[in-house]
Amino acid sequence: MDTKDDDKVRIDKWLWAARFFKTRALAAQAVTGGKVHVNGDRVKPAYVTKLADELTIRKGHYSYIVTVNALARARRPAREAMALYTESAASQATRAAVAEERRLIATHPTNHDGRPSKRNRRQLIRFRGKGS
Repeated sequence: MDTKDDDKVRIDKWLWAARFFKTRALAAQAVTGGKVHVNGDRVKPAYVTKLADELTIRKGHYSYIVTVNALARARRPAREAMALYTESAASQATRAAVAEERRLIATHPTNHDGRPSKRNRRQLIRFRGKGS
């Protein structure tokens, strides 16, 4: 990774290079929308990322807390992108808990078969005591 040009990198470029977002436009939109905080402060897409910055990134249901280890302007393979940051243990544990919770909710059986049939409606009316 180049060090000469990489000493000043916009946060939206860094998020894209670190593969948190698929496009730079999505990264800029997330930063503008308040989904990315640097050292606890909301920033703009043109914020210059520095080494040892602590980023809080919210993507959907998940939240990442990472520390910037290296700067890069170009998008590299995933293995190299993972070297750009270190995720905290608390962040990993929280994401695992959220993933498990979402998995359990998804496997929970739901009984939404659409509208009740005529027979089911009659049973509901009788059960509620509103019929004859």
